[in-house]
Amino acid sequence: MNFISNPAQWAQHLFQHASLGDARRVKRLIALSATLAAHMGKSVPQASQTTADIEAAYRFIRNEAISADAIAEAGFMATKQEALAFDTLLALEDTSLLNFSHKGVRDELGHITSHLSSRGFQAHSVLLYAPSHNQVIGLIEQHLWTRDIATMGKHKNATKRPYWEKESFKWQQASQNVANRLGQHMAHAVSVCDREADLIEYLQYKLEHQQRFVVRSMISRHIEEAEGKLHLYGHSLQSAGERMVEVVQKGGRKARVATCEVRFATVTLKMPSNKVGESTPLFYVSCIEKGNDDGLCWHLLTSEPVTTTEQALTILCWYEKRWLIEDFHKSWKSGGTQVEDLRLQSKGNLERMITILAFIAVRVQQLRHLGLQEEQAKQQSCETLLGCKAWKLLWLKVEQCKPPKQAPSVHWAYLSLGKLAGWHDSKGTGVVGWERLWEGWFKLQTILEGYELALSLEHEM
Repeated sequence: MNFISNPAQWAQHLFQHASLGDARRVKRLIALSATLAAHMGKSVPQASQTTADIEAAYRFIRNEAISADAIAEAGFMATKQEALAFDTLLALEDTSLLNFSHKGVRDELGHITSHLSSRGFQAHSVLLYAPSHNQVIGLIEQHLWTRDIATMGKHKNATKRPYWEKESFKWQQASQNVANRLGQHMAHAVSVCDREADLIEYLQYKLEHQQRFVVRSMISRHIEEAEGKLHLYGHSLQSAGERMVEVVQKGGRKARVATCEVRFATVTLKMPSNKVGESTPLFYVSCIEKGNDDGLCWHLLTSEPVTTTEQALTILCWYEKRWLIEDFHKSWKSGGTQVEDLRLQSKGNLERMITILAFIAVRVQQLRHLGLQEEQAKQQSCETLLGCKAWKLLWLKVEQCKPPKQAPSVHWAYLSLGKLAGWHDSKGTGVVGWERLWEGWFKLQTILEGYELALSLEHEM
């Protein structure tokens, strides 16, 4: 499905089947979501046009009869319908913290760091991506919870608790929820998880339920194939070739291209000595940077058969797409909807708004992802992203000359939205940041509204 440029149409598509107990609530959900999507990063009062709109929005947000889970489920099912069109889906998973330490609500929330004053939610999200079409599909699962502040700092009894009572059960719980929604199409989904998901219980659950996965290994486990542990065994395998990996700049780390060796094998993980059960047969793929002991080092475990170099490279390509779930968190928290700026005064009110903003964050991410795929974006008409009037107005504003007869590309629209917000590509990367991209989008919507208002006045006069 193409990006829905009109916020009202997007909100209708996503939430029209929400089960909120009253059709008027669904109508208000759609209206509120459309307003917030059209005025991204703005508060409810800033985004609303009239006092009546503000009051109606807050009545919805404060209505305890409206479940945040019901809002989310409508969005998940809309994602499911789109996902059915794709043969292979990557279910990209990660957990993030949402900080809400302001007075009035902090006492209802749990700790998110080792500091008692830091309060908020844990959020585990699953984002679907179609690798064959290089397309972000949408959220298919998200679980919000708060920790019990009374348990803060008490880890001594953690190992004695049943697996299903531990926070780490979130990975299996997410898979169960995704499977319930996708049904038979779950066979086309591959869970892609970072090291936190390297849990023997989770790996065995996935295998027992014939669910596909790629998980980065955190623990160098004992294996049946060698006396040494997994990671040491991986280093001893014969190289299957080299692969170049782009390492992005992060903190004090500079961006670079790493030359890595690829290895693969069939392995059998022994059950840890403190647990009971059979050994676990899996496939192993590694990608280790050459000539750099502290360089890139991926040890991946997968359910996918890997007996050729081509299959190993596919697994690495899939794991590389995990950055998209981190990109979603940026869109949600800092570069897009700025969810942590909410100052609502109850946990329930926060949950309803957090959920709505999560889907708006995906919409922002989809827009940016379209523009970042330069070669693909250059081949695609911007009319799949912008209406005819919108791109022509954007052309007049940015290029300051008569628009061409044929619509320019999505890549042109991506860069032009940035320029409309004052972006100049001073670093020469060709990458428009979150804030500038959405500021440009918002300015274009304002220009379009002004143009259509002028036309209506002209007809009346």
